Amino acid sequence: MAVPHLNDVLTASNTQIAIEAAATVAFALSGLIAAARKRLDAVGVCVVAWLAAFGGGTLRDILLDRRPFFWVQHATWLWVLLALCIGAMVFLRIRHFEPTERAMQWPDALGLGLFTAGGTQIALDASMPAIVAVLMGMVTAVFGGVMRDIVCNEIPRAFKDHQPYAVCSFAGGWVMVAAQMGGVPQWGSLVAAAATATVLRLLALHRDWRLPEWQSGVSDRH
Repeated sequence: MAVPHLNDVLTASNTQIAIEAAATVAFALSGLIAAARKRLDAVGVCVVAWLAAFGGGTLRDILLDRRPFFWVQHATWLWVLLALCIGAMVFLRIRHFEPTERAMQWPDALGLGLFTAGGTQIALDASMPAIVAVLMGMVTAVFGGVMRDIVCNEIPRAFKDHQPYAVCSFAGGWVMVAAQMGGVPQWGSLVAAAATATVLRLLALHRDWRLPEWQSGVSDRH
C-alpha cells in the first residue's frame, strides 16, 4: 500500500480546513440574512447565525460520536462568527441594506457545497461505509439551514420549495466517494464535491428545477 507523501497530506489538510472555514462563513451569512429579514434582536441574530454555521456539523459529530465538537476544537471560529455578526449588524444599519430571500441563495448554495465536501470527508476519515459518509455529508450541509429556518418560524426551505437541495448535496457526496476511489488526491476530491453540490443547487435555482410534489391520489370532493 502506497504511503501518502507528506506534502499531499498537508495539502489535503489545508484544503479541508479552508473549505470548512469558508463553509462556516457562508452559512453564517445566510443565517444573518435570515435573522435580519425577521428583524430579530442582536442575540437572535447571533443564535440564528450560529445554528446555520454549526448546527449541521454538530449533529454530524453527535451521530459519529466525534469529540470534541468541531467548533469546540476550533474555538477561534466562534470569535470569527461573533465578529461577523457584529460587523453585519453595523453594516446593515449604516447602509440601510434590505435583506431579501434572493440574497440568501448564493451563500446558502456555497455553504451547501462546502459542507457537503467537508462532512463527507470527515466520515470517510472515520472509516464509515460510503453510503454513511455521503449521508453524513448531507446532514452537515442541510441541517444547519433546517435549524436556521425552524428558529425563524419557517418551514425549512430544504423541504418546501420543491427545488433540489438535499439531492444536490447527496450527488456531491457521491462525487467525493467516486473521486477518492478513482485515485484523485484528497484535495481534488474535496474541491470536486463542493463544486458539484454548489453548481447543481445554483442551476436548480436558475433553471427552476422542481422535485415532484407528494400526491395522495385522492381527488378533492366538494
